[in-house]
Amino acid sequence: MQVQTAYFGSSAIRQAAGGRVLQFAPDLSRERVSFDAPLKDPVRFREAISALHDVVINDLRFKPRDKSAYEAWKVQQRERESQIRSAAYMEVKETLDARVGQPIPADLKREYGRARKRYWSARRSLNDWLRENDKELWRQLMPYDPVITVADDVVFFECFSADESSYGCLTVERDACFGASDTTAFGTTNVDYSWDLYHNFQSLRTYRATRFAIDPEGFSVATQDHPDYREEKIDLPDGWLRGFMQLQAAMCLPTRKVSLSVGAVYSLLAFLKRRKARTSPRAIRFELTPGRPPRLVLEPWEQPIDSFGTIYDGPAGDPLRIWGRRRLLVLARVLPLADGVNVYLLGTGLPSFWVVRMGPMRLTLGLSGWTTNDWTRGSAVDMLMPPSYPQDNDVSQLAGVLQTERSAPLSDLASRASLAPDLAAAGLNQLALRGQAIYDLDADRFRWRQVLPMALSAKELGPPHPERVGALQILVRQQVQVSSAQRGPRGGLILVGKAEGKPVEALIDDDSIIRKGKCLCGYFFKYGIRNGPCRHLQALRDQHGRTGDGAGTSTLSWYERTRQWAGR
Repeated sequence: MQVQTAYFGSSAIRQAAGGRVLQFAPDLSRERVSFDAPLKDPVRFREAISALHDVVINDLRFKPRDKSAYEAWKVQQRERESQIRSAAYMEVKETLDARVGQPIPADLKREYGRARKRYWSARRSLNDWLRENDKELWRQLMPYDPVITVADDVVFFECFSADESSYGCLTVERDACFGASDTTAFGTTNVDYSWDLYHNFQSLRTYRATRFAIDPEGFSVATQDHPDYREEKIDLPDGWLRGFMQLQAAMCLPTRKVSLSVGAVYSLLAFLKRRKARTSPRAIRFELTPGRPPRLVLEPWEQPIDSFGTIYDGPAGDPLRIWGRRRLLVLARVLPLADGVNVYLLGTGLPSFWVVRMGPMRLTLGLSGWTTNDWTRGSAVDMLMPPSYPQDNDVSQLAGVLQTERSAPLSDLASRASLAPDLAAAGLNQLALRGQAIYDLDADRFRWRQVLPMALSAKELGPPHPERVGALQILVRQQVQVSSAQRGPRGGLILVGKAEGKPVEALIDDDSIIRKGKCLCGYFFKYGIRNGPCRHLQALRDQHGRTGDGAGTSTLSWYERTRQWAGR
C-alpha cells in the first residue's frame, strides 16, 4: 500500500527568543494539527521520548553471522557474469514484446505473488545491512513516520518497531507537562523524524527554556514551489500495516490487569541483562493469587521475582506465560521516572501491554506473543476477536459519536450511540482495525485517532489468515461433526470429532481459545498451535459454539466471557 506524505521543512530544535523550540514538521497531506506550548520539565520529556525512540529501532530478530567476505566474492562473480545476464535480459525482452496482445496467463497472479515475496525479502536484507552500516540511509527505509495526536487532555506519540513485534505510545498530559497554547488544533498527523532529531532530544536541559511546537506554517503558505517542501511516497509492507492495526484492536479487548512495583520490574530487567537463556523455555510466568503480591518466574532458571508493595485483586486462574521478554529492556531508560507499572495480559502466548506510569506521563509498550510470532498476519489474536461482525450502520454511528466526543469510556459511547455494551465493544474493535480508534488502557477510554488519512478496509489490511478462511469454508460445506464434548480433568472442554474426514481433538478454555489439539493435517504437523490452530481445529471449535450448550458464538456471549476472564 502506498501512502503519500508531504512536509515543509524538517523537525529540529531551533533557537528562538527566550529559549529553544522543539519544532515538529507535520504532514501537510493530512488534517491541520497544531500545538505550541512550553515544556515544564524538558528532562523528563527527553527520557520518555528517547525510550519511545528505542522502541522504533528495536529489532531482535535472529541475525546470522557476518558473511561480508563471501558476499564480496559473489559480487565479483556477478560482475563476471554481467554480459551473460545482459544477453539473457535482451532475449526475454524480445520474447515479451512478441507476446503483446496475447491473453493474460492464468498463473500471472501467482507469479506476481512470488515476485513480491522476493522483493520484500531483498528489501529486508538491505534494511538490516543499512541499519548496521549507514543509519542515515537506513532511516529512509523505516516504514512510517511516528504519529502524533493532539487531544483536549493529552498529547500522545505512537510508533511501531522495525521488527513489527513492538508498539510504543507515549501519553503526555497537557495541563501538567505543557504551558498554555494559543494555537491548538485537535487531530492526528505524522511528523518528520530523523536521527538528527533524536540526537537533538539529548540536548534538552532543565536550565534552558524549551517550547514544544507542531508547526502549522506549511498549511498557510504556498509550499509547492518552496525549496523546503518535499513529498514522499512510502510503500507500507502488508505485514507492518496489518500488524499495527491488529495490535490496536487487541488493546480494545478485555485484559487481565497486574500491577507491579518499580523494584520488581528493575529486578526483572537486571536479571535479563545479566543472563541469556541457552535452552527453552524462555518465558515469563505470571503466578497470580488474589490478595497476594504478583509473582514473576523467569524460565528456564525458575527465578522468582515477587512484586512486594502491590496486590493482585483479579480472578484466580492458571499461570500465564508470555515470550519475547528481551524486548522489555527498552523500559530501562524510564524506570528512574516511574511510579509503577501495570501489565495487561490477554492470555498465554498472546500479546501483552506494559504501561509505565511516570506521573503525568505514561509509556505503553505493546508486545506480540513473541518476537518472531506471525500474529500480525492474523493468527492467535483472531481467536479473541468478536465471533460476528457488527452492522456497518452501527460502526458508522459509533464513529460519528467518537469523532464528536474525541474521547469517552465504553459505557458513554454505547449510551450515545443507543447500542448494547457488547455491540458497542465489537464496533469499537472494528474501528480500531480500520485505524480510526485507539483504546487508552490506563485511562479506560476510547479516543478518536486516524493512523492514516482514510479508514482502512480489508483490501489495505490484506487477506485473513488462510487457515481461518479454510475453517469458514468447512463450516459452510457442513464437513465437520462434533462427536463428544466433556469437561477436562483440569478445566476446559475436550472436543472430539471430524473435520473434512480427519479425526480432530481440541481442548478449549472458557474463553473458547484452543489450548491444545490433535490433527493429522500438514499445517498442524508443521506448526502445532504455535502459529494459531489449523482450520480443522477451528472448525471443530466453531461448530461446537453453534450447537453446544452455553458456548454460543454470539457477540453477547463473547463479550460476557472475555469480561469474566478479565475480572470486570
